[in-house]
Amino acid sequence: MTITRRSFLSASVAFAAAPVLRATAAPLPREADIVVIGAGAAGIAAARRIMAANRKVVVVEAASQVGGRCITDSATFDVPFDRGARWMHNPDTNPMIRLARSAGLDVSPAPSGQKMRIGRRNARAGETEEFLAALVRANRAIDEAARGKLDTSCASVLPKDLGDWAGAAEFLLGAGFAGKDLKELSAIDKARAQDRNAPIACRQGLGTLIAKLGEQVPTVLSTPASRIVWSNRDVSVETQAGKIAARAAIVTVSTNVLMSGAFKFAPDIPKRTLDAASKLTLGSYDHIVVQLPGNPLGLSRDDILIEQSNSTRTALMYANIGGSSLCSIDVGGSFGRDLSAQGESAMTAFAKEWISKLFGSEAAAAVQKTVATRWNASPYVMGAMSAASPGGQLSRKILTEPIGNVFLAGEATHETLWGTVDGAWDSGERAADAALRKIGALKDEPADVPTQSTKRRRAPRR
Repeated sequence: MTITRRSFLSASVAFAAAPVLRATAAPLPREADIVVIGAGAAGIAAARRIMAANRKVVVVEAASQVGGRCITDSATFDVPFDRGARWMHNPDTNPMIRLARSAGLDVSPAPSGQKMRIGRRNARAGETEEFLAALVRANRAIDEAARGKLDTSCASVLPKDLGDWAGAAEFLLGAGFAGKDLKELSAIDKARAQDRNAPIACRQGLGTLIAKLGEQVPTVLSTPASRIVWSNRDVSVETQAGKIAARAAIVTVSTNVLMSGAFKFAPDIPKRTLDAASKLTLGSYDHIVVQLPGNPLGLSRDDILIEQSNSTRTALMYANIGGSSLCSIDVGGSFGRDLSAQGESAMTAFAKEWISKLFGSEAAAAVQKTVATRWNASPYVMGAMSAASPGGQLSRKILTEPIGNVFLAGEATHETLWGTVDGAWDSGERAADAALRKIGALKDEPADVPTQSTKRRRAPRR
């Protein structure tokens, strides 16, 4: 049966509204219409789309749990926290928000409280205005550079007179935004990123949401794919548990995993694709989560705090998460990468040092239990979010090109929502549509349902 895109979208809505069933990890089937590699947001989105088209799908996941870079930790502390992505965006167009509510989860705008710290005091109103003005000028310079004929690094076009706020501005626009320092970040890629100033939180955790949306999806966990044999007619996915014959495959692994050779392609993956992935390597971004009972820092629920810094050896704090005693000190870029490489104890030591510098040694002494993420060391991810190097922005489009009957998905393939779970989800649906068309299961019709991909790109920040 061939269905149209319009009836398919209707089926997707009905599938989303169906009761969520408790599913267990499936045994490895020997055949499917489409195999999805990776059970992160992109993989779950793709699988749900394929299921809505009444086609047989199986998701093969190397890790022992669903979620990819969206993992909610409910065991370390007495309250859940997200070890990876923690926000959704674009509430007017993001289907995940509607799906979250349908699944019985609580979503709401993230609190907007933000504080600037100068040494051991809060910034005055005038000082905060100075910082915001510096941030606007830096953003404007990057946007203007992106309209030029040649791509360049964000660092090369920054105003030279940002003064005392240069370090904080560079951190927020580079490491804090993309996991890379501005000297490693394409001005075009940064400028084309859709605005992310309307974060949406899921009270139970973003990882919990992805796991919930994947409950109906047949998923084989702890089963890394080792090789994909592909052609223009079909594919075969090889794992330690056996082979799966399929008509198409969707690969949602990160660019770093794709380049690592963790699994092979036969024939080899095109050089054009690998070259594109090499220009979209993952940045570094980690959470150092500390327990601070009694709120010794005097911050409000879900406050965001940054410091005036003269370097990128700094951090961002997400305080009193969900009204709990947990505070996350986030580090990224080259400094975060080097710190993560030193291990969790070094990361914890930095977090205490940073708290002490801004709030005093007594506050640092109040830290109890701690835990730190180290996404660069995760063998099935190898980093945080993709970020284009100067000259690499067009590589995102290249990654959407089919490789025979193999289709790539993931946040790195999204031209404007890269680095977000929203972009990963949207890319999974896009890849599923392409795969369904390739096997003759989806016929295009003009659609009156907007998607995030067709949403107008943001204007330069003012």
